[in-house]
Amino acid sequence: MFKGKSILVTGGTGSFGKRFVKILLEKHPEIRRLIIFSRDELKQFEMAQEFPENKWPQLRFFLGDVRDLPRLTRAFEDVDYVIHAAALKQVPAAEYNPSEFIRTNINGAENIINAALANKVTKVIALSTDKAAAPINLYGATKLVSDKLFVAANNIKGSRDLSFSVVRYGNVLGSRGSVVPFFLKMRHQGQIPVTHPDMTRFNITLDEGVQLVFSALETAWGGEIFVPKIPSYKILDVAKATAPNATVNIVGIRPGEKLHEEMITASDSHYTYDCGKHFTIIPATPMWNLDSFIKEFNAKKVPEGFTYNSQENTSWIGVNELRTLIHEHIDPTIQFTDA
Repeated sequence: MFKGKSILVTGGTGSFGKRFVKILLEKHPEIRRLIIFSRDELKQFEMAQEFPENKWPQLRFFLGDVRDLPRLTRAFEDVDYVIHAAALKQVPAAEYNPSEFIRTNINGAENIINAALANKVTKVIALSTDKAAAPINLYGATKLVSDKLFVAANNIKGSRDLSFSVVRYGNVLGSRGSVVPFFLKMRHQGQIPVTHPDMTRFNITLDEGVQLVFSALETAWGGEIFVPKIPSYKILDVAKATAPNATVNIVGIRPGEKLHEEMITASDSHYTYDCGKHFTIIPATPMWNLDSFIKEFNAKKVPEGFTYNSQENTSWIGVNELRTLIHEHIDPTIQFTDA
């Protein structure tokens, strides 16, 4: 499905974007073009050094902001697939700067949809977050609205060969601003700040997140929210794995922060199907035949009231598994010495 195709990634200089680009170029060099759309010229310059033109002539860099519809519309010309990863995502910053998050995460999503409708894009996959499920902070609320916009966009595509779908997952191991790199940085100070001792989180690696997007690109019918089946960890285990000799200081939950991550709510259960390696939340009014979907993916309806959260998860990783993942995905040279 990638041979001769043109793919655009918004927010392509971020953690996900860079890994997606690396894997796509290595596994599918037959693509015609791969466009990085982002607003930071320095990050684009640095990324261009990592992916030199003489090795990857398919790669293009396009400066622009998802808030700018005319610029997006121009960027989407002759593009087949769009991966929408651009977002403002820091929870405390959202509480202090709500209008900025609305402009990027909501208005930007609407601009992505309109730019795709104005061109010959055939698939749009938007990245979401666990915080969009029953949101309690502004960031989560903006991503919930974004999800709703992408799902509903399938109703206005008309006769176009175009689908919009969403991928939702939680904490990405090693991504910028995430807990593991923060704890690794703080461990040499002898103290680790933990917001709450009972806190749990889902864990997904960047590679797993990229594979989920590839799966969505290949299988999406339009309007689905794809939710991966991934393990959970306890925040105190992360502290022990990264800084075994440091003192843990309980500092209290930050504004807008949940004690446990939630990716499927009880209300979502009415539309959620177990598709093996992942769950799929289908649209309330799908534009396709439900029986055909169930047969195609061997999908099984989850029980009414089903929830998927990091506290009640059946799969867990502990200290040793976390250290293995840190070696594999963050720093292969790091040494851990327990007292």
